[in-house]
Amino acid sequence: MSNQNRLQALSEFLKARRAAITPAAAGLPEGTRRRTPGLRREEVAQLSGVSSTWYTWLEQGRDIKVSPSVLDCIAAALQLTKDERSYLFALALENGPGVADYTQEEPSVIHPSLQKILQELKTCPTIISDRHCGIVGWNEAAAHVFLDFAKLAPQQRNMISLLFERKEFRRLAVNWEQFVRGYLSIFRAYYGQYLEDSWYDEFIAEMKERHPEFNHLWEESRVSSAPDVVLEFRHAKAGKMLFHLTSLQVQGAADLRCSIYTPAGETGTEAKLKQLMELK
Repeated sequence: MSNQNRLQALSEFLKARRAAITPAAAGLPEGTRRRTPGLRREEVAQLSGVSSTWYTWLEQGRDIKVSPSVLDCIAAALQLTKDERSYLFALALENGPGVADYTQEEPSVIHPSLQKILQELKTCPTIISDRHCGIVGWNEAAAHVFLDFAKLAPQQRNMISLLFERKEFRRLAVNWEQFVRGYLSIFRAYYGQYLEDSWYDEFIAEMKERHPEFNHLWEESRVSSAPDVVLEFRHAKAGKMLFHLTSLQVQGAADLRCSIYTPAGETGTEAKLKQLMELK
């Protein structure tokens, strides 16, 4: 990420988080003549104990000096989650907490033990992805519920681009935007973690150009390393299915992620999945 892109990302993030907090939630009076939702810049500055001018410069993406103690105050004022705080520090300090050492990525290899786990999760569609959200592994259940990733070229197996480009995903997910928001929040967490990886800026620019919906959802600036999502699918063959998404980091240098879709209890989803997998 170039310095300009880093500061622009910081600016967009601060604006989005400020707009997401109501005055009442911040313990402030509603007042009148609010032209935009959320807090005003001067209110965030007041809550953070900094001058309005300094905070305005920070939110405008100016290259100014920032201390961890002041960022802590801003994080508290904006009521940031742990993941959002890490993202703020990564962008504002450039080498702050949560920023990983970047080395040119080599092809991800799934360890045999992880492959065994993947195979054993027979009625839980599971996907293994890398820090670019590229799909590097999946089980049979995932191929039946989503699509057969083996039929795609490796460079086409990016979960973010597939969510916007493949009609199968749009037809499948009843709450498609929630589905996408979950993955984008994970993607943004990686984006703030690997500041030196230029791939992210190139990919984001390409997605914005090709998919206006991506731009809208990306600007919400959600950040989460493990979003808690309940997904409702309408499968062409199996009908209504409900899954809980559990996202786990796999220990190791490859920085892999295991996304497990567990059938919701007492919904008949697991039985439907078993029947679906029997249809060859």
